[in-house]
Amino acid sequence: MIGRRPRRSAGNRFAKIATKREDIPGDKFPPYWRESLDDLMAAYHQVCAFTCFRIHEVTGWRTADHFAPKSKHWDRVYEWDNYRLACGLVNARKKDFSKFLDPFAIEDGWFHLELVAFQIIPNPTLDLTLRQQIDTTVTALGLNDFRRARERDAERYWQRDISYRSLVTESPFVAKELRRQNRLHSQDA
Repeated sequence: MIGRRPRRSAGNRFAKIATKREDIPGDKFPPYWRESLDDLMAAYHQVCAFTCFRIHEVTGWRTADHFAPKSKHWDRVYEWDNYRLACGLVNARKKDFSKFLDPFAIEDGWFHLELVAFQIIPNPTLDLTLRQQIDTTVTALGLNDFRRARERDAERYWQRDISYRSLVTESPFVAKELRRQNRLHSQDA
């Protein structure tokens, strides 16, 4: 039609904000990943991939974290294998940094729970490079900001206010560490 601007197609709608696809700002993608939240909650048993707490008021709202950040990996924005269930607080801290350990790559026993201050520490038997990566992940994501919640969960279990089964549901890392450190009640050992 004469006098009307042509409609933009999906292929050129980012033309004014980026000169190449890699430069598309991460906040310009339609948030279709939110459609996967119910499936992520089911797949992760409602547990944040980073804090290892069931997502509820302690950790904030549920989000689909893009492990490979949207701002740097436009080609993985809508890939299921790039999504990690994350509480909103940690996902906001992660932003577009990519120096963290991928929860999918972490092996059993890499992270330990120190039971005096309830801080996450690297397994001292790991090589120095891996211990440094663990420290970077813990520090950058503020995972030790949750130490009071971990302590509360352990105390509630030790005082028999909650069962071991509830501890596994609410705070699986604490449950696993209490088992590893032989700190369970005899009936749960």
